[in-house]
Amino acid sequence: MQTEIDPRNLIGRKAFDRNGTKIGTIDEVYLDDATGVPEWAAIRTGLFSRDAFVPLEPSELVEGSLRVPFDRALIKDAPDFGVGRHLSPEQELQLYHHYGLDVASPPSAPDHDFGKLAGSEET
Repeated sequence: MQTEIDPRNLIGRKAFDRNGTKIGTIDEVYLDDATGVPEWAAIRTGLFSRDAFVPLEPSELVEGSLRVPFDRALIKDAPDFGVGRHLSPEQELQLYHHYGLDVASPPSAPDHDFGKLAGSEET
């Protein structure tokens, strides 16, 4: 998704699935803890329904609405963690798996020679 969009401007916008079927209205936007980039949107799926979390990447803003590249049924079946709370890394992982998205593993530390081993004196 376009990262230059202010996440506060997403709240209240309509969201549609990949077929153009209305999912609901964006209630909240969740930012990545490390980068501050908008990562998840909580979409109110109906008047008496719950909020469903959708990934903002690979979603896109089209003509003022959020277009989510998943079917409405998959979105409505997303794990329910409630809104207004912080998403734990485990909850985020569950959501990534639910949507079949790859989770980037943390970069491995570069392989460096950190010096000599104790007791191995080279001259």
